[in-house]
Amino acid sequence: MKNTPIAVALLSMAMLTACQEKITKNEKEAAKAEGSTTVKTAIGDLTLAAPFVSESVKKFSDIVDWPEGATPKAPAGFTVTKLATGLKNPRNTYIAPNGDIFVAESNTDSSADQITILRDKDKDGTFETRAVFAEKLNQPYGMLILKNSFYVANTDGLYKYPYKEGDMKLQGKARKIVELPAGGYNNHWTRNLIANADGSKIYITVGSGSNVAEHGMGNEARRADILEVNPDGTGERIYASGLRNPVGVDWNPANKELWTAVNERDELGDELVPDYVTSVKDGGFYGWPYSYYGQIEDPRLKGQGKELVAKALVPDVPVGSHTATLGMTFYTKDAFPAQYKNGIFAGQHGSWNRSKLSGYKVIFIPFKDGKPSGPPQDFLTGFISDEEKAKVFGRPVDVTVMNDGSLIVNDDSGNTLWKVTATK
Repeated sequence: MKNTPIAVALLSMAMLTACQEKITKNEKEAAKAEGSTTVKTAIGDLTLAAPFVSESVKKFSDIVDWPEGATPKAPAGFTVTKLATGLKNPRNTYIAPNGDIFVAESNTDSSADQITILRDKDKDGTFETRAVFAEKLNQPYGMLILKNSFYVANTDGLYKYPYKEGDMKLQGKARKIVELPAGGYNNHWTRNLIANADGSKIYITVGSGSNVAEHGMGNEARRADILEVNPDGTGERIYASGLRNPVGVDWNPANKELWTAVNERDELGDELVPDYVTSVKDGGFYGWPYSYYGQIEDPRLKGQGKELVAKALVPDVPVGSHTATLGMTFYTKDAFPAQYKNGIFAGQHGSWNRSKLSGYKVIFIPFKDGKPSGPPQDFLTGFISDEEKAKVFGRPVDVTVMNDGSLIVNDDSGNTLWKVTATK
């Protein structure tokens, strides 16, 4: 069989089925019998169902067109408009120090493999110039400007280009300064970037190469991690591990902690395992693949990795099972009402492993004094057209705060950037 997208998909599904079959009926019944578990998170107690209480269900969504003039729904006091349309899977957004907006257009399959630049020269909130900034990349996601360098995190590595402020095209020869592992279950291909305050360190997110290490831990070297490197690619170390698929990253403005949004594992039932947004401790281990939410063992790997399980950290904020929470950002501007200051916005892309659609919205997590102060709240909704038929208008993925305080929401399936502005 040729290595077509259909063939790859069939192979992936076969691997998933094989993984499921490793758990016998008796083992599933034993896991159920252990009952629910309650853990303490930063926002209160969380009761987790026992594994396999519900069947693992595959429910994929289909994209339909928005009705004429329709937009996602924000709370009262906000307006939602289209900032840009006709993009090709606008997966991630990065705003340069000068206000230029860079959009990585990439996908699991049929990836555009390019970065588009939007420039608002007169700062009136509407861009006048749109151009292809870089092309012929390899599933680009993370972007970063440090001094005279433009960094691109392709799925297979971190690339460094020469750059000067105002460039409309990425020029010069790239240097691949960090080799990154590519491929794997569901591809977990996104590689996000963020630098520390003085630009002396770069952090790279790398998702796992499997659901629960069904291909062996040898396949997971430098995966399910956040890596730290110097700006020239040297000095690599694992900053944090056991993070199945970390994607969004940002710094807590109150205490300078690194935070991330993580997609948890599949195939344990409708309500397991909740994705999460959490602070990231230097050297911290967050459970994958052996356990979740601390020391709750995954029944498929019971008894394995005991030393790691014993030190596994409980993540701070659960954000729902199978929501595919990806991009996240702290809101540090003053344009939105005061209750949003220093809280987190996160895009929930929506997953396939639940009998009811989960995610397909942007949530807000309130903070007070640098700590989460309440459960996630719906902020931008209306992306689901028909729940029963699994029809959706789009899938929000990344969220970015603009210099004027408005919020950009990347809808990669709808090929649109939405702009959310507070009504004056």
